[in-house]
Amino acid sequence: MTLDTVALEPVIGLEIHAQLRTASKIFCGCSTRFGAPPNTHVCPVCLGMPGALPVLNRQAVELAVKAALVLDCHVHARSLFARKNYFYPDLPKGYQISQYEEPLATGGRVSWTAEGRQVVVRITRVHMEEDAGKLLHDERGHRDASLVDYNRAGTPLVEIVTEPDLRTAADAAGFFERLREMLVASGVSDGNMEEGSLRCDANVSVRPVGSDVLGVKTEVKNVNSFRFLQKALEYEIERQREVVRAGGRIVQETRLWDADAGRTESMRSKEEAHDYRYFPEPDLPPLEIDEAWIRRCRESLPELPEARRQRFAREYALPDYDAAWLTQSAALADYFETVARVSGHPKASSNWVMGELARLMKERGSDIGQPPLGAEALGGLVRLVQEGVVTGPVAKAVFEKMAVTGRQAADIVREEGLAQVNDGDALARTVRETLAAQADAVAKYRAGNQSVLGYLVGQVMRASGGKANPRLVNELVRRELGEGSS
Repeated sequence: MTLDTVALEPVIGLEIHAQLRTASKIFCGCSTRFGAPPNTHVCPVCLGMPGALPVLNRQAVELAVKAALVLDCHVHARSLFARKNYFYPDLPKGYQISQYEEPLATGGRVSWTAEGRQVVVRITRVHMEEDAGKLLHDERGHRDASLVDYNRAGTPLVEIVTEPDLRTAADAAGFFERLREMLVASGVSDGNMEEGSLRCDANVSVRPVGSDVLGVKTEVKNVNSFRFLQKALEYEIERQREVVRAGGRIVQETRLWDADAGRTESMRSKEEAHDYRYFPEPDLPPLEIDEAWIRRCRESLPELPEARRQRFAREYALPDYDAAWLTQSAALADYFETVARVSGHPKASSNWVMGELARLMKERGSDIGQPPLGAEALGGLVRLVQEGVVTGPVAKAVFEKMAVTGRQAADIVREEGLAQVNDGDALARTVRETLAAQADAVAKYRAGNQSVLGYLVGQVMRASGGKANPRLVNELVRRELGEGSS
């Protein structure tokens, strides 16, 4: 069998940098707030001035421990910081303080079900480090130079490294999405990829199916969206397959994803670990964490999205789609649970949250942080519908009024006389009057056109202002047409 006919499978591992949600940097008190004017959140420590000593941020350590715990990692009682040496303009000291030989945590895993199959990704390590600054190219008035903004230098990060367990670009994007979801839900990171709070590097190679030997890998650097990660990997996998099948050789290198061109492009040859000349950071003692602190961190973690999805499906008997939709964020899940508790009807509550509430938020450009009406108010409306106090069409009108006025559903229904009509005699009169006015439709129905029935029921509902009991109207229309009750 020749290389041009052999099946080649991709092997993918990810390295994800997540900015920790602290107010200050990892080794100094400078702010981490995004969007400040360039070089205003800097001090001698994060600028790497001689004699300026780093002091480790306790909150950063706590958040890093939580990141490790949500990934089911073992947090080590002792870890070391090291100097990772390389020269680059956005690294003011000429080295980055990171962890290398003794990281914060190792040995975790993330698993989920994708298209009926179980995907398991092992976590190699979770370690802490500081971010570098930011290079600004082609700035107005400086076309022939690159500018450096050191506001981001010293921002606390965790780097999460996976084993090469992923076999498709879609699974890699799925892992990245789930990881972001876990980090945001646990309060570790804000996960804002547009602001650079979450970035992904993907290592990818190809090898013959069935082989356990890893091929030469390339690294696709700094991808900041799930969609771009999938597209970049799909392109890079096919590029490597074409090179190998043509008898060529994959070069170990760092590549960048060009979203406009839809391809990866070579950036530089890939460095090996020894090229960085790691050695222990002399200004920081070993980081020692006792079991009591780890236990407190674990106990402070909220319910994670995957666990909440499973609970929603189990406890509220919701379809998987509903459970997944409602757990997109902790705020949305909390909102739904309040609606379900007040209404006493989880599935109906899910329908209203995913339907009318989502529609109105989209129209208004708002989110669940500022919903058009409170969860308890919506729960009250859903309860009125489920108890037969109002019909579905009337409830939608009431919902709109609630969102505009802030009034409660029960008050609107009572004050405007919108309660569902269940008076059989009154409805029978309305049915007879409506059918008399719809003689042609009645004739078509009696001639065998069954589809006209829905039209006639709709006309009766319209005549009642949408307040009539739909089940009773259907029964009365059938009876009046000579079918008897059903």
